[in-house]
Amino acid sequence: MEKAIIVGLQLPESHDFEYMMQELHSLCEACDVEVVGTIVQSLDKPTSATYIGTGKAEEVKEAVIAMEAKMVIFDDELSPTHIRNLEKIIEAKVIDRTILILDIFARRARTREAMLQVEIAQCEYMLPRIIGLNRSFSRQSGGTGSKGPGEKQLELDRRVLKDRIFRLKEELKDLVSIRRTQREKRKKGDALTVAIAGYTNSGKSTLLNKMLEFSVENSEKYVFEKNMLFATLETATRAILLKNNHRFLMTDTVGFISKLPHHLIEAFKSTLEEIKESSLIVHVVDASNPEHDKQIEVVENVLRSLEVVDVPVLYVFNKVDLCSAPVTSERHPLLSISALTGQGMPELVKKIDEMLYSHLHRVKLLLPYDKGQIFSFLKEKANVFSSEYGNDGVLVDVELNDYHFNLYRQYVK
Repeated sequence: MEKAIIVGLQLPESHDFEYMMQELHSLCEACDVEVVGTIVQSLDKPTSATYIGTGKAEEVKEAVIAMEAKMVIFDDELSPTHIRNLEKIIEAKVIDRTILILDIFARRARTREAMLQVEIAQCEYMLPRIIGLNRSFSRQSGGTGSKGPGEKQLELDRRVLKDRIFRLKEELKDLVSIRRTQREKRKKGDALTVAIAGYTNSGKSTLLNKMLEFSVENSEKYVFEKNMLFATLETATRAILLKNNHRFLMTDTVGFISKLPHHLIEAFKSTLEEIKESSLIVHVVDASNPEHDKQIEVVENVLRSLEVVDVPVLYVFNKVDLCSAPVTSERHPLLSISALTGQGMPELVKKIDEMLYSHLHRVKLLLPYDKGQIFSFLKEKANVFSSEYGNDGVLVDVELNDYHFNLYRQYVK
């Protein structure tokens, strides 16, 4: 594991500074980096040249030597000037929270779509910072009005990077169109969708796996789950069929985090459209985390930035098995569960069912015997409470959505 020193700058508005530093520590662990020291400084605002004070930068340099650290990680996004000046003083690799998160995403990406999204975010992050990679080039030669060899190399590097971004976005565009076509087909098929959203490591993947146990057609295609930040980046969708024949698709989306790089939000917008187009959002909250209120705000802010509106939200406080007191919150509707132990899961399944299917019409249809195909369809796809065979046909007590209610309105008894 690489050794690193983490550095934080506490500003007057940094009310959750300690929590942010703890989270940075967890991000380092997720990236296989060993934190050997923590250095903090309180200032009214970041310094323009080195972010922290030059004296504090010298202190970081001494700590790097003493701890034999290979890098220094700052808990904020640094400008190209900051990185260049800090590396000159500290004489070690300097990175920020943004590049750390991007690196974690790059390690976790498995599907082609996720890999493209991460690489686009990395390239767009590097574009304004490429000057630091070429600081050793001379920019003095050349006549008046002409560029030195260093400037020429920078322009070439920028052009290569811009071309790379363009090609990646074109390839991603093709994959996005496929995903959108799939969503349109689901809409036409009247499929209801549930998006699982929440802070990273709140238990979203564990929840999806537990939901599969309540599905009649359990394919046992469980998704990867692990107690770590950003364990999964892939958007996994599973079909859930309940005992009452109610069906819906449940999608596990990428987790959010404080100071989530805007490059990532932009790159993953196509994936996060699953949330925007869903019938219901299940917002999973880690109830055992003392800062869960802040985590809820982070998720809600990201959803607002994605223009997610008019989609009902069900707040699910997970990991209550780790809590010493009952969960309380102003958010509603709210349920408390433990996806790991199964506590509260039957109530959650019932609540999701109610919120998705509350608009159904419960009717009795008198189907003539020559309409047997309709009866077969209803038994397979709808929730049939009872059926009676009479002289004029089959009397079916059934739940219908708006589309099928209008389609079979003539048979309503």
